[in-house]
Amino acid sequence: MKTEPTYRFEYDADSGIFYKHHTGPTTFEEIRDSWLFAFEHQLIPESVKGFILDYLEAAFAMHEDDHEKIAAFYREHLDVFGNYKFAIVVGRPQDVVIPMLVTELDRGYTSKAFSTMEAARAWVLR
Repeated sequence: MKTEPTYRFEYDADSGIFYKHHTGPTTFEEIRDSWLFAFEHQLIPESVKGFILDYLEAAFAMHEDDHEKIAAFYREHLDVFGNYKFAIVVGRPQDVVIPMLVTELDRGYTSKAFSTMEAARAWVLR
C-alpha cells in the first residue's frame, strides 16, 4: 500500500533558495523519488541559487551504502545540480553521518551538514 509522500517543496524567490522538506523515516528511495517528482513537474526554477534539504522532522532509514547512491544520483543529474550548494539540515545527531559521508563524495556540486536552518541559509547564500 503506497503512502502519501512525506516531503514538500518550497521556493523562496527573494533568496533563490529551493527548499525540500522531509518528515518521518526517510530512505534513499524517497530522496531519489522526491527529486524525480520535482524534475517531472519542473518545480526547480532556473533562477535557483542553492538548495536546503530540511530533515529536521525526519529520520534517516538508510542502508550501509545509501550515501554512495545519494552522491551518485546528484552526479548523474549535474544538469540540474551542477555547481550548486546543498545545505543538509538534520535534527538528530545520528543523522549527521549520512550527509557527512555524502560530502566526501561530492563531485560537481557542494554539500554540507547543518543543525540549524539559519546556518544553512547563510552558507548557501555565501
